[in-house]
Amino acid sequence: MLSPSKKTLFAIEAVLDIAYNAGGEPVQSSEITARQGIPRRYLEQTLQALVRANILIGVRGPKGGYRLARERRRISVGDIVRVVQATDGPTPDQDLPQSEIGVRVIQPMWDDLQSTMMAELDALSIDTLCQRASEGGVPCQARDRLSYDI
Repeated sequence: MLSPSKKTLFAIEAVLDIAYNAGGEPVQSSEITARQGIPRRYLEQTLQALVRANILIGVRGPKGGYRLARERRRISVGDIVRVVQATDGPTPDQDLPQSEIGVRVIQPMWDDLQSTMMAELDALSIDTLCQRASEGGVPCQARDRLSYDI
């Protein structure tokens, strides 16, 4: 069965956590680690890559953390997956099929499947995942921080 890498899943979870829980304040990496159980060694590395890719903005200072670089409806899961794939580097050529049937049939089939999957991930926005989280009853830290006092 095909499955995404842990790093890919952690990156998607981290961006979704920031989008879902930020409200008006940056989300600190320690908060993401506490809520999602993502090991800090993966998280910091991944968050920095997402900042360099203009998916997140890093905010410095005591109340610093991370926030989205653009509206959550303008960030796709495909954007995040590409960032992680770029940090992992290219697939070694030795893993590619070398036989005639592998080169002419298997590799093109695999390339088509990957293209289809990336098109699906590109169509899936972080906003859609936030809506699913809300509908699924996932607690939201941003709502807990809202104050209606005047």
